[in-house]
Amino acid sequence: MNSKNKTTCIMVQGTSSNAGKSVTTAALCRIFSKRGYRVAPFKSQNMSLNSYTTSEKAEISIAQVLQAEAAGVEPSYNMNPILLKPKEDFVSQVIVHGKPVGDMNFYHYQNNFRNQALKAIKTSLEALKNEYDIIVIEGAGSPAEINMLDKDLANMQIARIADAEVLLVADIDRGGVFASIAGTFSLLPEEDRKRIKGIIINKFRGNLDILLPGIRKIEEIVGVPVLGVLPYDNSLKLPEEDSASLSEHKYRKNEKLTVGVMRLPRISNFTDIDPLEYEPDVGIKLIELGDEIGNVNALILPGTRNTISDLLALQKAGFVDEIKELSKEIPIFGLCGGYQMLQTKIIDEAHKESKYGSIDGIGLLDAKTRFDSTEKVVTQSQGKVLGGGIFEGLKGNNVKGYELHEGLTTLGNSKPLFRVIEGCGNCPGSGYDGAVNGYSSGTYFHGIFHNFQFRRFFTDYLRASNGLETLGFVNDNFEDMKQFSIDRLAQIFQENVDMSVLDKMMGNSEFKGRD
Repeated sequence: MNSKNKTTCIMVQGTSSNAGKSVTTAALCRIFSKRGYRVAPFKSQNMSLNSYTTSEKAEISIAQVLQAEAAGVEPSYNMNPILLKPKEDFVSQVIVHGKPVGDMNFYHYQNNFRNQALKAIKTSLEALKNEYDIIVIEGAGSPAEINMLDKDLANMQIARIADAEVLLVADIDRGGVFASIAGTFSLLPEEDRKRIKGIIINKFRGNLDILLPGIRKIEEIVGVPVLGVLPYDNSLKLPEEDSASLSEHKYRKNEKLTVGVMRLPRISNFTDIDPLEYEPDVGIKLIELGDEIGNVNALILPGTRNTISDLLALQKAGFVDEIKELSKEIPIFGLCGGYQMLQTKIIDEAHKESKYGSIDGIGLLDAKTRFDSTEKVVTQSQGKVLGGGIFEGLKGNNVKGYELHEGLTTLGNSKPLFRVIEGCGNCPGSGYDGAVNGYSSGTYFHGIFHNFQFRRFFTDYLRASNGLETLGFVNDNFEDMKQFSIDRLAQIFQENVDMSVLDKMMGNSEFKGRD
């Protein structure tokens, strides 16, 4: 507990979305944690479809989970009190303190719910201040959105509430880095400009000597020092925060095996497939709606924020018949919303999921999902593999995951994939999760491929089916690489940033740790 020292709040803002706020926050969390402080990340309001269930059975953004891991602390809903999950037609599901409070359009949220959101943000910030020595706050988008300054819930308004000094991160990889820095300063009110104590230029690939004259000039223009230039490092493997990052993410291709992943319009929790990138021989093919599925050895239908709308998009793109044909020869695996799509029927008589009502599913699993007034399932889960289909040889294996879904699923002739030990699964009280039928299977358990034995069994099945040598249950590179990446990120930051300015922001000449 932080009983003696005043909590220090440092905020990381960016000149744009995807400038590097999340990874900078993670780096600071790891650096401060290793130097003896009890550290927490905080993002007041996050818009993301990549989320996670904490041990409190609360839903928060995956970015704050990574940052908590970097800080060496348990993730909590207080680290992300407001989560907005885009749904359709400018409507988002609003999640407060880890629980959904309703679907709202932008106008209603800003004009009718803003005060409640601000109250929740302040409550969470105070809770963290009572427990931690340092809070590293991540902003959202840009603080200089002049049409939104009076409605801000994520940038300078939060810096004022937390009395935080600010680091400004700018992305040089997109071009126009100096204009973005100068523009941000020029559009901010004077009281907010004074909070910015340093600038970090991110994603640099080039000769630093060429950049130095520009750095000196921008320091003269804005009156704030550039603390460092962070190199672009492709070796870092960290979870992406939102689907916009998918366009820039370079999956390994041209491997001996290819796992296709449908890029659904409202794809969510696509970090489910991250561990497959660390499987030897396996490449990932992200399949856009206008693409062809082509030659793949397995196909994954990932999670989605709107099952019905995205299934209709698949139908319109002509993929459904092709998926049915592929299911006769290769594994088809559905995750959460993707699992619902593989079923025979999706029933939505009250139009809770979408405006389209009930529709037929792809029909590879004999099961039906009904959307009704039941509360959203938000829980961590454990199960035991029941076998069946391609997973017969894994029968009895234990798995872990987390659930974030609406809709209740009942099975017909298809067998369940898991017996539920902890969590909900197909529906409360059923005791089972998922379904399996021949090559086709699905589950509500997000993070299923983070289970090494489950993932390796799946990829070894593909290896054996394609005449390759199986690897067995050795060398789980995924978790090791993630920890390496967090440590490497912190190392890169410390090697390229003037840490003395951060010392001053901490109010001391050197890091002393907690009393």
